Amino acid sequence: MKPLIGITCNYDYHDDVGKVSKMGIDGQDWDFIAGDYINAIEKVGGCPVVIPLCSNFEDLKDILDRMDGIMISGGHDVGPENYGQRAKGCGAVMPMRDAQDLAVTRYIVENTEKPLLGICRGIQILNVAMGGTLYQDLEKDGGFGHHFGDIYPRNYAWHSVTLTKGSILESIYGKKVLDVNSFHHQAVCKPGKNIFVTAISSDGVSEGIEVAEKKFVVAVQWHPEMMYDSEEQLKIFGAFVDNCK
Repeated sequence: MKPLIGITCNYDYHDDVGKVSKMGIDGQDWDFIAGDYINAIEKVGGCPVVIPLCSNFEDLKDILDRMDGIMISGGHDVGPENYGQRAKGCGAVMPMRDAQDLAVTRYIVENTEKPLLGICRGIQILNVAMGGTLYQDLEKDGGFGHHFGDIYPRNYAWHSVTLTKGSILESIYGKKVLDVNSFHHQAVCKPGKNIFVTAISSDGVSEGIEVAEKKFVVAVQWHPEMMYDSEEQLKIFGAFVDNCK
């Protein structure tokens, strides 16, 4: 039987999603996810299961307990109140999703040995769940360069990251320097408890983290699922699903 991979989804309380897609009416909220996440998991032999926003945490735990692994997907900015700051440079925030993603991550890390993979927002959620902080905006807060590469196709690798020797990420990719895409303006600032930064961009942004003493709790800032034609970028999903078996 294929391993069941629970994937957290986006949530939006605005009804614009339904109106733009011509599927909804006034007043509806939406749970949704990009197909790239689903396709990536299927390609490497996993069975994707979308985790909706639940009103009851006991229902959520029941879903999580049935999964073989969890992926925290990308999406809106993480609300800075979750790491002790006031909003000063972040974009749209979905507090309901923040609360659930943080609860999911803490439950998996603290109570199970299930593998967890974070993508983009997922790296930020993992770091905040472990007590870390974020740059609300890389350019304004950290003086870094522009990291939202929407001038390129989503599958185009336009900058590089350096992987830490002996890290899970280095073992997955089998190299020290990796070319990646990039669609973010927030990033890890202060690492949380037991968080090790294991991938760094050429301008010093934390692009990959791992939790110490966990077999596979890994998160990356780039979007490997968008690089659908890259066998190299599929390696992280293959390693994740293999660990879920």
